[in-house]
Amino acid sequence: MNTFFLFFIGLPALEIFFMIKIGSKIGALNTVALIFLTAIIGVYFARLQGIQTLKSGMVNLYQNKTPIYEIMSGASIALAALLLIIPGFFTDFLGFLLLIPFTRKILFNIALRGKTNNKKSRADKTIDGEIIEKKKDEL
Repeated sequence: MNTFFLFFIGLPALEIFFMIKIGSKIGALNTVALIFLTAIIGVYFARLQGIQTLKSGMVNLYQNKTPIYEIMSGASIALAALLLIIPGFFTDFLGFLLLIPFTRKILFNIALRGKTNNKKSRADKTIDGEIIEKKKDEL
């Protein structure tokens, strides 16, 4: 079955499940207020983190360094803001995980494990050779 289809059906079902469970414990009005509160707080912190990442990226550009981490952080902060705007507790949890720089670094390391190009692995695959040209005497 298509993964996108499972995600498209599974995520709202999970959100509804958590809303019903939390709503039965704290009440419906408090649940709605909590959803709005997490969205407002999350977007505020996403804005702060985005500005900080932009400043860090500009510093790297001025130092002639490639701001790879800042680009990845900016994309993850944008995704976090989107997840925080979507009503629900599971998406808010994922959004807050992406907003915290410490957990963001851990998630980057997990996602990029084994995808980096090591110079040692390149050196192991290098074959040294020598080109010898034989030229005949020209008359």
